[in-house]
Formats: sequence, structure tokens, C-alpha cells
Amino acid sequence: MNLMQNKELQMFISAVFAGLLYYLGIVAVPIIMLVFAMIIDYITGMSAAWYNSELSSKKGIKGIVKKVSYLALVVVAMIIDWLISQGLQQINVDLHYSVFFAVLVAVWLIINELISTLENLSRIGVPIPNFLKKIINRLKTTVDESEENKK
Repeated sequence: MNLMQNKELQMFISAVFAGLLYYLGIVAVPIIMLVFAMIIDYITGMSAAWYNSELSSKKGIKGIVKKVSYLALVVVAMIIDWLISQGLQQINVDLHYSVFFAVLVAVWLIINELISTLENLSRIGVPIPNFLKKIINRLKTTVDESEENKK
């Protein structure tokens, strides 16, 4: 592949990524953070399994399927947001924020991934500072309470 083709490929990938970010809008950052959190959790989970002689390709594949399902859950929340937004627009109600559930689900999943990552690191023997555990657990409690209050 010559340099010109490489630049064309870079431009194409950049354009696709920019279009995706534009389309996702405010949900883009939580989704990107979720993907990073899932990757870190998967790597630390596989590392902990290897460290404890529990490594299994079947568990690894199940983990990947589970993480892809997380993204599907965010998409479901985005569809729910869209449906609510469209329904409210029909009766001339504008919320000015049309992705509440998608962001809430993504943040909730990120927090769960962070908790899982801490558990994986602990299984490897990495000392986890108590303040970090407390912050993440408080975030989870806050998101759960916010979810309960919206019902």
C-alpha cells in the first residue's frame, strides 16, 4: 500500500468516525468510555484468570458476547429515548435532552465495568486503595438512586 492509498484510508476512517460522533451526539463520550472500560475489564479478567490458572476460551468468548450485549443494551436505550422524544414532539413538548436513558445506561454499565476491573485486579493481588472502592461504589449508588427516582 503506497503512501497515497494510506492517506485516503486515513481520511475515510476519519470521516466515518467523525460522522459517527456527530450522529451519536452527547452519547458518543459515554459510549467511547464504555468501550474503553469493557476492554480494560476484559484484559484484567483474562489476566486474573491466567494468574489464577482459570483461563478458559469458553469463558473468554462468553465475556466478549456479554460485552457486545452491553452495547446492544445502550442501543435499546437510545431507541427508547428516540421513541419518547418523537412522541413528545407530536404533542409539542420539547425536553431539550433526548438521550437521557442511553446516557444513564452507558454510565451504569461503565461503573459496573470499573467495579469488575477492580475485582479482577484484586484477584491478581493488586492492592486497591479504599478511597477508589468507595468512590466507585458511591457512583453506582448515585446512578441506581437516580434510576429509581425517575420511575
